[in-house]
Amino acid sequence: MIKAGILHPQVLSLLARVRHTNALVIADRGFPFWPQIETVDLSLVDDVPTVLQVLAAVRLNFDATQAYMAREFQKNNTTTVRGKFAGGLQGIPVEFEPHAEFKKRVPGAIGLIRTGDTIPYANLILISG
Repeated sequence: MIKAGILHPQVLSLLARVRHTNALVIADRGFPFWPQIETVDLSLVDDVPTVLQVLAAVRLNFDATQAYMAREFQKNNTTTVRGKFAGGLQGIPVEFEPHAEFKKRVPGAIGLIRTGDTIPYANLILISG
């Protein structure tokens, strides 16, 4: 029995299949469904869990060397929110690109973890090392 860290079996299975240079998406509640990739839906109610909570749990056993976010995230969120995401992604280079370009990367991901986050454009693509 697992005593610490991620307990959700589907999330553990997804993370176990990520290899070098693979992508993993952590998305807010409004992110589109992508039928061609595995989606683990953790959304319960608004903001439970958040993208940052899932990111913190995933980072414990995920060697992320690059992250992508939508440029619209910067335009649609406060300095405080942007600062919290910068803290959660500390040590990982982040590239901001138009949301339309960001979404083009999604089908190549190993999987997507959907959260209940209500922050606009609070979506991440993490690239493994």
